[in-house]
Amino acid sequence: MLDNLRTSGALSRAELMTRTGLSRTTLFAIISDMIEQGAIVETRGPENGPRGRGRPAAQVKLNPEAGQLIGLELARQQVRVAVANVSHQIVATDAMDLPRDGDLDAQAEIAVSLVRRVVRERGVRLSALEAIGLGIVGVVDDPDVPLGLVPARYSPITARLEREFGVRVAVDNNARLAALAERTWGAARSVDNVVYVRWSIGVGGGYILGGRLVRGAHGAAGELGHVSLDPDGPPCHCGSRGCLEGRIGGPALLDACAARGVALPGLAELVTAAQDRVPEVCQVISAAAGDLGRVLADTVVQLDPERVVLGGELSALGSLVLDPVRGAVASLSLPNSPRRIDVVPGDLGPSASALGAIALMLHEEPVIAEHLRPTVG
Repeated sequence: MLDNLRTSGALSRAELMTRTGLSRTTLFAIISDMIEQGAIVETRGPENGPRGRGRPAAQVKLNPEAGQLIGLELARQQVRVAVANVSHQIVATDAMDLPRDGDLDAQAEIAVSLVRRVVRERGVRLSALEAIGLGIVGVVDDPDVPLGLVPARYSPITARLEREFGVRVAVDNNARLAALAERTWGAARSVDNVVYVRWSIGVGGGYILGGRLVRGAHGAAGELGHVSLDPDGPPCHCGSRGCLEGRIGGPALLDACAARGVALPGLAELVTAAQDRVPEVCQVISAAAGDLGRVLADTVVQLDPERVVLGGELSALGSLVLDPVRGAVASLSLPNSPRRIDVVPGDLGPSASALGAIALMLHEEPVIAEHLRPTVG
């Protein structure tokens, strides 16, 4: 029952009976015991609006004072944080720039400083903190560490967080976590089969299949940016050549714009120029979106999702990027099939990965809520 409340938020007793298969007598006895112990609380009426006429049905939810979770994303240029309680309420979000030449120890100190700033400025209490989720760039593939735990190269950051806040830290790929966040709260909510792509400085992705986040045998599932478009192309940091990320990632787009006489200092300025419909910039981005669409069309053929969600800074450009992707998916992935696959922008913006680190705790780390589990009978 706690797992259902943790993953779905507030539910009525009738909904819990359906989901758990428990009898009315047994379920009500458990709920009464858990309310008395402070593990859950009762609220009047559905939190997402009324259900017909009459007095709204009572619901139960996890006690928001019984635990808190922190999600962090260590991106290429920023660290982002989100704080939530176990009732799915997002308490705060914030971000802080990372130095371009900072080592992992410096990044760890910035992450700690960011959390402390949120605590101070937003009045967040950490006395009920249960765990921290961390989204990182790249493949989570340490052969000596199970998936979801700490790759050795990130141990300076996770160790610093654990010392500072006294809780364990679980790690996953940042784009994969953004996919999980969109499935939990955003554009893919309640959709069981999703392909997510994050188009930013780099290019990454995540797959939800059958309602579960897919990591793969070596933690590399979703690495769309490292699909090779040209085996004879320029070398990529992954060791391959001609990768999608090298062609459409932020630095490549800036270089292509500069070659057309439009020099821009960074990705934010690139997006602004595209929103202002600077012709050269729009041409570069539209062509890049076509490349992305062709890779996604291949992915759609293999995975058959219900929805493709485009996140990252470039997703803010609407039809300029969505139309080429939609066109490629429609024309290159079983075009004679009657199926419908939506291509939509993400809802959660820059905080998606930090929120996904929280969703990781809510959905896939049940040990976090173990202290809430009462003994009944």
